[in-house]
Amino acid sequence: MQIIESLEQALFMAFSMFWEILWPLILGFTLSGIVQAVVSHQSIAKALGGDTPKHLAIATLFGIASSSCSYAAVALARSIFQKGASFTAAMVFQLASTNLVIELGIILIVLMGWQFMAAEYLGGLLMVIFLAVIFRLTLTPRLVQEARSQAEKGVMGRMEGHAAMDMSVSGGSFWNKLFSGKGLTSVSSYFVMDWASVWVDIALGLLIAGALAAWVPDSFWQAFFLSNNPTLAKIEGPLMGPLVAMVSFVCSVGNVPLAAVLWRGGISFGGVVSFIFADLIILPILDIYRKYYGWKMMSYILVTFYITMAAAGYVVEFLFAALGIIPQNRNVVAITDGIHWNYTSVLNIIFLALAALLVIRFFRTGGLAMLKMMNRSEQQMDHHGNEQHEMHHQNMS
Repeated sequence: MQIIESLEQALFMAFSMFWEILWPLILGFTLSGIVQAVVSHQSIAKALGGDTPKHLAIATLFGIASSSCSYAAVALARSIFQKGASFTAAMVFQLASTNLVIELGIILIVLMGWQFMAAEYLGGLLMVIFLAVIFRLTLTPRLVQEARSQAEKGVMGRMEGHAAMDMSVSGGSFWNKLFSGKGLTSVSSYFVMDWASVWVDIALGLLIAGALAAWVPDSFWQAFFLSNNPTLAKIEGPLMGPLVAMVSFVCSVGNVPLAAVLWRGGISFGGVVSFIFADLIILPILDIYRKYYGWKMMSYILVTFYITMAAAGYVVEFLFAALGIIPQNRNVVAITDGIHWNYTSVLNIIFLALAALLVIRFFRTGGLAMLKMMNRSEQQMDHHGNEQHEMHHQNMS
């Protein structure tokens, strides 16, 4: 009986967090779909051929515009690297497309507060700078060439078909492209396929967060994160955040609910930031780096990303503390207050209606065939997917 009650409590907490972040997720993916519908992927590789500040700024902007799950972002980064982008620009691109995206900021505001959203975006920009400096000082041409040789073998990862699809609309002004039949279909396609690529991570993150919130007492987290010693907690947090994320197996926006649980448990502000950044070094993605670039480059990515994540966490912690804007309240409403009839429920109903319209549009324009291609390799897409992809584009009008 006690086990059943414990399971019910964990599931209730997971659903409460899901209910709290549902409308931000729909809004975020809709806005992301709009951006992707009017920004083509075709010119990305050509624009990212170097590692100058200009190239990296463009890589960051393209990454934000190409919002996707971590697996698709990693696959797309390899694709543009193969097509001529510098390795530094490719890594900056994938960092931005997972950590500087619209939906992540909205969810952080709703679930944890505006300070975490500001810290995420500032920390993401700092990571770009730190990564560029470290790569400039330590990345050798020989290691890049070895990585390129391995990348050209085309070893399969995950979500490569999704990453290879470019459904953007060309010609005309922003508004003409967006409100055309093709534009609306393109938005619906990106919306549904982005959801399809991340729903497992979101569900896993919510279930793990619900279980941890229900079953692990706050005293454990407080001891683990040294909460009784604020100085040591600030030192430990940014170092431990990425390590906890690595073994959680959750990436993309799915680790925000976990971050909320850790924040309630006592991790430092900088530790939360570094934890959220670490979706690009979870164990399954490290294995994909090994397949894409080889063992040496995988190890190099792990070390350099970990250093930049921890460094960004420390800088954000110091800066926000100096400004006096680190939240003092560790109560996470979605975990403790449950579901109520309020503005969140009203917004969820409105945005669920919007999601239904986009899903209907997607399936009425041949979207099912595209879903089946999401996990194909880019080579398979080239050989077998062109006909179905073209049929979808014909249906877009």
